[in-house]
Amino acid sequence: MKKNIWILNHYATNTFKDQAGRHYWFAEILVKQGYNPTIFCASTIHNSNENIDTGSNKYTSKVTNGIPYVFVKTPDYVGNRLQRIKNMVSFYKNLFSVTREYAEKQGKPDVILASSVHPLTLVAGIKIAKKFGIPCICEVRDLWPESIVAYGALKRNSLIAKVLYQGEKWIYRNADSIIMTWEGGREYILDQNWENQIDLRKVKHISNGVVIDTFDKNSEEHKIVDSDLDSKDYKNVVYAGSIRKVNNLGMLLDSAKIIQNQGIEDIRLLIYGSGDESEPLQKRCKEEGINNVIFKGRVEKKYVPSILKKSYINILHNSSTSLDKYGQSQNKFFEYLAAGKCIVQTYTTGYSICEKFDCGVSAPVQNAEEIAKAIITASSNEGENTLMGKNAREASYQFDFNVLTEKLMNIFENVNEREGLSNESIRKTS
Repeated sequence: MKKNIWILNHYATNTFKDQAGRHYWFAEILVKQGYNPTIFCASTIHNSNENIDTGSNKYTSKVTNGIPYVFVKTPDYVGNRLQRIKNMVSFYKNLFSVTREYAEKQGKPDVILASSVHPLTLVAGIKIAKKFGIPCICEVRDLWPESIVAYGALKRNSLIAKVLYQGEKWIYRNADSIIMTWEGGREYILDQNWENQIDLRKVKHISNGVVIDTFDKNSEEHKIVDSDLDSKDYKNVVYAGSIRKVNNLGMLLDSAKIIQNQGIEDIRLLIYGSGDESEPLQKRCKEEGINNVIFKGRVEKKYVPSILKKSYINILHNSSTSLDKYGQSQNKFFEYLAAGKCIVQTYTTGYSICEKFDCGVSAPVQNAEEIAKAIITASSNEGENTLMGKNAREASYQFDFNVLTEKLMNIFENVNEREGLSNESIRKTS
């Protein structure tokens, strides 16, 4: 049994603060199963001005619920510009000395799980594991540079992109195992024409998920009082999340306007969240007379389960890109499943969970007209709506973190084994 597990995740600092999140939940369950996980993360807390004080040292450590966290000293940053890049580089560089010193005091790990968002953490994990003579599992939660290219921020044939793609390929070649959070990870590697250089059998899939017991507990202990949400006069379509340009909520307003213009009066969109686009969108509703949209503002995370359980439909919306073909793994989607309500997805994905479990309606193309049709379809038959909600709840048990952690433990114990389909057979089934 590989007991001592080091998890490297630059942004896991938030999970220490929230006592929630992917690697916190993994570690919490691993402790119960007899493992000794340690989470290495940055001292800075993403999207805040907080920085955990390490004093004159390169790191400090704290324990929460039996989980040791090691906070690697990193400089403050604001936004996504040069300061953030310096923060990433600092975390990468300091990890080497911090892990060496920590191992001298606490003993070396049996396996390293290095997790993106950015690829430098994966590079560090591979190099550190090699020095310790142990395997490194690379967990890819965001494709760099493919996601940057997909969102139009980087040209595919630019020099920077070519360098990043080569770096990505190096990671996949040198990792002992690869975990991807979306089901089509192997297909992505095939699309890059890397299958002759990367053993596809070491590519595994562990999606994001939900802790159902915690979700249900929060829904009971932190119920929100909301006259709009509680009204039985409307079929409330709930969006819960950020309100920024990248979220493209203007398209949802367009859809709501189409529904209103069709004279449908019992469908209403409730938007929970905050962001710099909130005020302009509210202004637009007033100017254009869009009366079936209500902005509810930001709510604490503990109230979200209660909100989602009270909705008629929960709507999953973000800008559709070429990455959709590889599947879906947004954190909120699994909360939507646990809520046991019909889901409207404003775009279609490969490896669709909605289609597989018949738990919602997906717009075939992401535009206002198709989204409006999907909402109307999901609202038109109460029996089918209720059935899709039940299906969603049933599906959620497959994505409970107890189930996901079992998959992770299996990878830990078999990390150097090469099981699975041949590259050619995978290509034929993709």
